[in-house]
Amino acid sequence: MPNRDLTDALARDLAAASFTGEGVAVLVGDAAHAALGRMIAEPARRAALQHGGALSTLLRAFWLGDAVPSRELEAALPSLGVQGAVALGIAEQQDASIAPLLVIRPHAFSDERGDGTWWIASDLDELAGVWPLRPDHVLGVGGAARTLAALLPQASVATALDLGSGCGIIALHLRRMARQVVATDISARALWFTELTAALNGVDGIETRLGSLFAPVAGERFDLIASNPPFVITPRAAGVPSFEYRDGGHAGDALMVEVVGSVAEHLRPRGHARLLGNWETRQGRSGLERVRDWSADDALDVWAIERDVLDPVQYAELWLRDGGTLPRDADHARLLDAWLDDFDARGVTAIGMGWLALRLPAEGSVGSARLARLERVTHAVQLPHAGAHLAAAFEVADLVANLDDGALASTHLLAAADVTEARHQLPGAAGPNVIELHQGGALARVLSVDTALAALVGACDGELSIGQLIGAIAGLLEVDEAILAADLLPRIRELLFTGFLLPGTSPGVTGS
Repeated sequence: MPNRDLTDALARDLAAASFTGEGVAVLVGDAAHAALGRMIAEPARRAALQHGGALSTLLRAFWLGDAVPSRELEAALPSLGVQGAVALGIAEQQDASIAPLLVIRPHAFSDERGDGTWWIASDLDELAGVWPLRPDHVLGVGGAARTLAALLPQASVATALDLGSGCGIIALHLRRMARQVVATDISARALWFTELTAALNGVDGIETRLGSLFAPVAGERFDLIASNPPFVITPRAAGVPSFEYRDGGHAGDALMVEVVGSVAEHLRPRGHARLLGNWETRQGRSGLERVRDWSADDALDVWAIERDVLDPVQYAELWLRDGGTLPRDADHARLLDAWLDDFDARGVTAIGMGWLALRLPAEGSVGSARLARLERVTHAVQLPHAGAHLAAAFEVADLVANLDDGALASTHLLAAADVTEARHQLPGAAGPNVIELHQGGALARVLSVDTALAALVGACDGELSIGQLIGAIAGLLEVDEAILAADLLPRIRELLFTGFLLPGTSPGVTGS
């Protein structure tokens, strides 16, 4: 556990120097700051050296990983001091210089509770001039962590579990909605980083536990579980490099099978889990279909969203590059063969990459139909909207599952405020050839609809019931009302789940 007095002193020094994303952007300029996000350090380093001062020193040492003169770091850390930095384990003395042992980078965040900035500690990386990475490398904030954070439901809960905490970024997000967070990892080094990150930001209520997957929380249940597990499919063959942050030590996607299969016994009723993962298409059976089977005894509601699909060569190339092996390197052909041999052994023809939203239903609902939704959503999604939408969709699924067609026809629905309509027609045509509904939020879907459904969505202002609207539209289109209702009601259920329409009221039912 990092010394709290020392971490508090470091936090005071970082704050006093304006060591934030905005502060660094002002110091080095927007172009150099943007280059940092692309893992290009030199423009920021040049600008920092030209300006000098505490922020310049801290940027060079703890963002870029440069050794800096001891006297400069002493001046930049007036509360902690060089001796304190060495004692805390974040730097080491090298003659007249101090070399950082890790990076500390500001991370801006925004959620339903507001905006803020954290300092996130992690291992020295490519931006800091370290390559290849050490096998037990603890990753900083990357795209996967940002995605998982955006997928989290925002409702306040009592307890949450961060399965595989790494640097601790997800544990911090969970703590904003949970009174108590347990963060587990197989790496003691990762848990130290989680503790340092939490202490730097003055966040308590996060308990770290060492162990693999759910072993450290055997017999415990949580309201919310989040995990970006080491899901990368890596050959279990001699001479193939592995990294703790991405490789779970299992063959194929067996680690994901184990994680998903264990979630139900660690969730409280109506508890949610959000996971990132990969899944294999094997022997002609799609990865998404296989995901549906991973929930033990069909205990969970499962919503699997596939964001991308790669063939085995593309997948191997992706992770070879991630591990520092390029096509020009001598080992590239041997390692690529190892990956392809591994996939061939299981009959793998494709690998899906995506999100899993899981929920344990309420007590007393055992035996009722579980939600099993499998879909591909490959277009761009505005992630800040995703988490709230996923949580709301589960509630809507409960609502519509309890409404037969007659009850659904009695509801008064609202078109979501972010839905717009686009019409396309050929020059000189009497009417539109294509009508589309566009979402600005949720999962940013674009849906082609016919005239009847477009008219119904446009008229959903809560005044008339769905049945009344169908009757009016049937009259305008001069079609049979019963036939139109049979066509529209299933699609209305889908529009409710996907967020184009919002629940209203029906006799004895209140929408959320």
